[in-house]
Amino acid sequence: MISALALVAALAALGYGVFYAGRAAAGPGPVLKTTSTVLLALIGALAGAPVWIVLGLGFGALGDFALTRDGERAFLAGVAAFALGHLAYVAGFAGIGLQQSPGGGTLTAVALVLVLLGSTERWLAPWTGTLRWPVFLYGLVIGLMAVAALLLPPGAGQVAMLAGALLFVLSDLILALQRFRLAPASGPHLVAGLALWPIYWGGQALILWGALQAGHALSA
Repeated sequence: MISALALVAALAALGYGVFYAGRAAAGPGPVLKTTSTVLLALIGALAGAPVWIVLGLGFGALGDFALTRDGERAFLAGVAAFALGHLAYVAGFAGIGLQQSPGGGTLTAVALVLVLLGSTERWLAPWTGTLRWPVFLYGLVIGLMAVAALLLPPGAGQVAMLAGALLFVLSDLILALQRFRLAPASGPHLVAGLALWPIYWGGQALILWGALQAGHALSA
């Protein structure tokens, strides 16, 4: 059953990516988009992923649905849902275990994440208008999630979860550029829209896959 659900999730994600990504929400597009991430959460629940990871995927699905709607209120609802999802991931990563004495490479990576977050005040904040503070707070939350992923100790699932978390950060950077810095209907805006979906969905799928490996290793 889990394999069948994974296939349906992947086909829904592929269908959305091929026919609707980067375009205005229409027809079955929102259904395909939301279904593909709802099924990731369902797979996690059925396969025994850590509860917080399942909740993170569930909040992500809510965020996906909100972002298929038009208007600032829908955007804020999506931001709030994704922020709750990142906090759930932080709890999930902490439950799996975080390094107490990280090495120099890990600390350097954490520092780079913090520099990236700080840089948004220069290249993003002046263009966010009334959404400046929600976007700023969201940046802090996703930064916390990325740092928690970087602090995961080597072991089962660590590489997949870290890769998924970093892809999620990358997808949000692309979304920020697309929404606030790129001219609508321009070539770069279209390319950003097309790239965003596979990076985001792939990140979510990798977080789930890694969490399942880690969860099974902890229970063995």
